[in-house]
Amino acid sequence: MNKKFLDWQILLGFALICLSVIFYVIHYLIFRDPHHIFIYLLGDLAFVFVQVLLVTLVLERFLYLREKQILLQKLNMVIGAFFSEVGYELLKIYNQYDDNSEEITKFISLDEAWDKKRLVNFKNTILKHKFLIDAKKIDLVNLKNFLKSKRYFLLRVLENPNILEHETFTNLLWAVFHLTEELLYRENLTNLPDSDYEHLSNDIVRIYKILFEEWLKYVEHLRKSYPYLFSLVLRTNPFNPEASVIVKNEGK
Repeated sequence: MNKKFLDWQILLGFALICLSVIFYVIHYLIFRDPHHIFIYLLGDLAFVFVQVLLVTLVLERFLYLREKQILLQKLNMVIGAFFSEVGYELLKIYNQYDDNSEEITKFISLDEAWDKKRLVNFKNTILKHKFLIDAKKIDLVNLKNFLKSKRYFLLRVLENPNILEHETFTNLLWAVFHLTEELLYRENLTNLPDSDYEHLSNDIVRIYKILFEEWLKYVEHLRKSYPYLFSLVLRTNPFNPEASVIVKNEGK
């Protein structure tokens, strides 16, 4: 804390105490009734504890929850930008190269019936899902170029202090950034040893385990708070081969 600010607080506190003493003295000089003074003084002191309770436990808690709600709103905007820039493309890559992708593709069908129960079922499916991604099958050069083009964006997101409130999303960013670095440090991404392909596969799987969880949370947030954005998610669902951004049956 700034020393000047602290000195100012001490000075203010001392001044307020002095003013209180002065007014009590004035009260005594006028009414000559110390009994009356001490009755109200003790009453005021007793109420201080109730006041502290109201301010610290009730009002402060309310303000904290309000501030946290605003912070989460801002964070969801950051998460939305992440999916627009990076996340959706990574989900498409998963859909192409995971040998078990059909298990999730068939299960995740976004529609207007998306509710809390379905969200829980999705999450349980993701937790049980075994990600089978072989880095040998992925076009690592294209993946490298894509992540390289988004490197500045990822750095800007990491600089946002709000993401510290969301540990899972922070871990996702670090996982994506780590894979980006791994690919950038390799000048040649062909004919790598099996051990290196296995290492890259583990880095990729680490991303998808967190990416799906964050995607489901983000979609649920849009369903509750921003129906028009949720509508766009329905029309661009990376797991629906028939999804189309074109709005059909508007009169429905």
